[in-house]
Amino acid sequence: MRSFDLTPFYRSTVGFDRLFSLLDQTASDNAPGYPPYNIERTGENAFRISVAVSGFSQPELSIVAKENTLTIKGEKIANENSESKSEVLYRGIAARAFERVFQLADFVVVKNASLENGLLHVDLVREIPEAKKPRSIPIATSVSGGSPTPVVDNAGEKAAA
Repeated sequence: MRSFDLTPFYRSTVGFDRLFSLLDQTASDNAPGYPPYNIERTGENAFRISVAVSGFSQPELSIVAKENTLTIKGEKIANENSESKSEVLYRGIAARAFERVFQLADFVVVKNASLENGLLHVDLVREIPEAKKPRSIPIATSVSGGSPTPVVDNAGEKAAA
């Protein structure tokens, strides 16, 4: 695997430190493939993360949203009170602990989570505050004297003449 040195970019850019830190993290991190997940857009500002957590029950899963990070953890509870004295000959169903971390964009909040048919669904919504939304600014015309005057409809003067 190749490694890239992003040091020159840190020196020549302002305000992109987080971007290059994420690139460094991605390049150095061997992203595990367990458990598999999907990210889908369910609306203009709505998203859903679906994580395959078959074999895990609701008490064995935890979801934590902190700042711009969503962390999903799963840890199997040891079942020592098993009444069956069976011996497992082959274990193909993974029961190992996992931790999956997602970086969320600004103003993305977790709305709800549900567990159904072995899939954990986490619904996200981007809620942009009114102060951050674009707004339209009216344009006034100015007379050569420099003071702005609003545009006036001349319909009243034509009716009087």
